[in-house]
Amino acid sequence: MAGLTLRGIHKAFGDTSVLNDIDLDIADGEFLTLVGPSGCGKSTLLRIIAGLESQDRGSVSIGGTSVDHMRPHERRIAMVFQNYALYPHMSVFDNIA
Repeated sequence: MAGLTLRGIHKAFGDTSVLNDIDLDIADGEFLTLVGPSGCGKSTLLRIIAGLESQDRGSVSIGGTSVDHMRPHERRIAMVFQNYALYPHMSVFDNIA
């Protein structure tokens, strides 16, 4: 596992800002939980980290390496969605791998 660093992450959808200058450091081996009300940006932040969504500003680094321009599979991380129906036609393996 490697550490994760977020610097100045900003994301807006139209005129609505959902993430405003998020800075976060998660050390190698550290465990973190994101909590908050529905619509506060938790899933958007996770999607940015995974590379499924791009940030408008800021940077994402994994293990000290910028992953801002890497495709999701190049980041070598995974996330499991709360709702399995993201790709219901695919197996569990195919959804995660």
